Amino acid sequence: MRRKNFKKTEKSPDYKYDRVDIGRFINYLMTGGKKTAAEKVFYGALENIREQTKEDPITVFEKALENATPLLEVASKRIGGANYQIPREVRPERKFFLATHWIIAAARAKKGKPMAAKLAEELILAAKNEGSAIKKKQDTHRMAEANRAFASYIR
Repeated sequence: MRRKNFKKTEKSPDYKYDRVDIGRFINYLMTGGKKTAAEKVFYGALENIREQTKEDPITVFEKALENATPLLEVASKRIGGANYQIPREVRPERKFFLATHWIIAAARAKKGKPMAAKLAEELILAAKNEGSAIKKKQDTHRMAEANRAFASYIR
């Protein structure tokens, strides 16, 4: 018996800017189902960005996501008893997921400040092509480049 076709769900936008990418970012930021807390953190981070850079925080957010988005990743594949790390392109849906998770993880790893300040700092650094999220992206690209010899194993 065949499986039913998978339906992608419509993503809901955030209430303030009416943007789907911001709504998804807030959902990834949320812990324990506390969406209002995640919204406070995110909008607080945008206010911090506005105060620190004197720029539009939405453009800084977009630039940070664009800079943290990976193009390649490695996938493990077992061939003849050996595991190979095979480089491949990242799907568009996964690109956003990886970029947001790296930015949020880098912000959570910092200590001694409120989360809104840490997130604002990480977004500003990512917009300047610096910071932990960008380092993670570069490490991923470096790993894919090092294993380029195995690219022919893709089916």
